[in-house]
Formats: sequence, structure tokens, C-alpha cells
Amino acid sequence: MSNEALHAIVMQGTPLDVDALADTSYTGIDCSMPALFHRLMWKSFRKTFHRDPDTGVLRGWNVKVEQTGWDRPPAPRRDGRGRPLTFGHYEVREAAGERFPGGWAGGHYLDYRHAGNRFTDFPARIGFCPLVTVNPGDPGLLLGWEVFRLGSVLLPIRDYWVLRREGALAPEDVLPRPDGQRALSG
Repeated sequence: MSNEALHAIVMQGTPLDVDALADTSYTGIDCSMPALFHRLMWKSFRKTFHRDPDTGVLRGWNVKVEQTGWDRPPAPRRDGRGRPLTFGHYEVREAAGERFPGGWAGGHYLDYRHAGNRFTDFPARIGFCPLVTVNPGDPGLLLGWEVFRLGSVLLPIRDYWVLRREGALAPEDVLPRPDGQRALSG
């Protein structure tokens, strides 16, 4: 699909069923970055969603994965101690009352700014990404749009990514926030 077609889906997409996302993982595929980016960095990744049992906050993180595409859920890449390599922690937030580029007025977005990302995890630290359900009533396929926020300035990028549900997030795969703090409720 073209970026224009993907953008139209984001603009008209159905809000997330956040309860259906809790404690799941999704295979992600970048749909818009140039092939050189995909060769140097990644095309596929994993996004997780975890409901914090103490605060009720729905949060998550990205996992670097082996570049296998859609054929099967990709295996996580691991560090020397066997831990998955992660980046870009986020909280799922309601979009009501927030300003988004192009007048997007969807239901939820991924807020990377308040999820405890380290200074070195840039540009994830400024992510402000709309996320929608592609097929109403079916949380199996989601579409996200890369937007950055620097203070009051919004920087929309013509980059879109699709998420396909893998299944349940295993309890042993739940990670703390990178800053060690608890997610704030509400």
C-alpha cells in the first residue's frame, strides 16, 4: 500500500480495545522506510502490551527480532546474558484532549515520552504515535503512524507500521520500565 493509503486508514481507523491488548505481543513490520534503512536497522520487530497490575497502566516496549518477516513469529535478538534486546518503552494513552497532526482524532496513541526511556534511546523518547485497529472489532491487526513531539512542536513522519497479533505475552517476558520507576496510574 502507498503511504497515502496507509495514512487514510490511520485517519479513519477504529480506536483500540485496550483490554484486548493487555498482556499480548505483536509482530511488527515497517511499511514505509527505505530499503537501505531496513538493511541497516530492521524491517520487523515485536511490540508488547502489558497491563501493570499495580497501577492499571497499559504499557509496552519494542523487542529487536531476527529479520524473518510474517512467516512465523520472529525470535528475539538477545544480549550476552540471554536477555531480549529491547528499546522504545511506551504507555498506551487516550488521545482525547491531545493535538495531533492533520487533525487526527483517534482513540489512542503510544506515548514514549513518559515511559522511562533512557536518554540514549532517542528518538524513541519523543514518540507520540497514533495507533488504530484496522478491522473494527478485531484486535488482530493494528496500524501505527510515526509522530514525534518536541515540546509543543509535532513532527509527523510518513512512516507507518503494521502489527499482527502473535499471542499472549509470557509472564517471564514482562520487563520493568527502563528507569526502574512504576508507571503512574491514569
